[in-house]
Parts: sequence; C-alpha cells; structure tokens
Amino acid sequence: MSITTISEHPVKLPDTAHAMWERGELRDFLHLPHDHSKVEIIEGKIVVSPAPRGGHAGVIKSLIRALVNAQAADPEFPWDFETNFDLNLVSTGQGYCPDLMVMRAEVAEMIERGDDRHFLPDHVEMVVEITSPSNAAIDREPVKAPKARSKSPATKWTGYARAEIPYYLLVDRDPKGPLITLYSVPDPAAGAYLHSDAWEFGDTVTLEHFGLEIDTTGWAPWKD
Repeated sequence: MSITTISEHPVKLPDTAHAMWERGELRDFLHLPHDHSKVEIIEGKIVVSPAPRGGHAGVIKSLIRALVNAQAADPEFPWDFETNFDLNLVSTGQGYCPDLMVMRAEVAEMIERGDDRHFLPDHVEMVVEITSPSNAAIDREPVKAPKARSKSPATKWTGYARAEIPYYLLVDRDPKGPLITLYSVPDPAAGAYLHSDAWEFGDTVTLEHFGLEIDTTGWAPWKD
C-alpha cells in the first residue's frame, strides 16, 4: 500500500504512484476521464492538468508547424517530434507529460513501431513546456528559498536537468512577464541547467542545434 497526494489530498494506492502510472493503471484507479488531460508524477505527487486550449494549443501548433516545414524543406532533416507520448524518468520515479518532445527521427520511428508506453530520457533531445495559470510554477526554474538553509522546491525544470535532457524550451505565457527560454547544459548532480538563452514574444526564436527558426508573432500571454 502506498500513500501519495493528488491536489494536496492524500490518496491510498495499491502500489507506488509511479509504478501505476508506468503501467497505465493510475488514471483508471483514480476514475479520471480518458480525455486529453495530463496525469503526471512530480516529486512524489500526482498532478492532473486540463487539456491545453486557446493560446496554449496555438503555441504547440506553431512549434509543430516549424518542425513539419523543416522536414518538408530538407529530406535529410534529422529531427522528429511527439506530442502523444509521456516521458518516464525512471531513475527518480517521476512521470512527465511534456507538451512536445523533439528527438532523432530514427528514435521516434523505433518507439512508434514498438510497444513502449513512454519515452525515456536517453531518447529525447529537447522537451517543451508551455505554462498555464495552473502549472506555471511547476514548469519554471525553482524560486530560491528565502532562508539560506532551506531547499528550493523541485520542479519539472529540476527533473529534466537531473535526467540530463539536453535542451528544455520553456514558453512562459504569464502576462506579468511573457518569455521564451531555452535551457541547456544540464547538471544532473545539481538538478539545474547551467546556460539559458531568452527571447520575448514576437521575436524569431533561433534554435541553432535543431536548425529551426520559430516565428512567435502570434503568441500571446494568457488572460488573467
């Protein structure tokens, strides 16, 4: 028997949350609908997020469009993407549902042909997260704890760095400071990314490693 939390409420599970998530049993056990909502295991907690809509979905579509256009323009373009798979961080017992993942084309083909439920960190070159009011703090770099001896709460930014995902693209749609940030050079021991590049909404985002340019003129913050 395992006890974990969902939306800050304890819930008893017959196994660990991660094990049930990994086997695809968690959603049914919690009587959650089989829609496009996300069920994730983040730092031992079950986090359920609604399906993306509006501006959030629009950002995803524009990223996909940039990748599809690059593939069409160059038959040798080495990258592919997925939006329908989860990411299993086995070493830390976490399960994430990135908004988008970018990987080598041959890796995507291998996973799609197999019976795998999830991608593993070694499969993925870049993850993309787009913030919403309900999940922004979870996606961002942790806010430093006010007391020197206090540890900052871990977030998905921490988890991706621990898993050594090479690139993390965060599209923060918070109207208080909308920003696009590409994190790189993960330090797994520290659970941190050591380098970042940032763009404002409306800029052309250049991802040199992937040979991509992304037009963000149509991107907008969420509405308060």
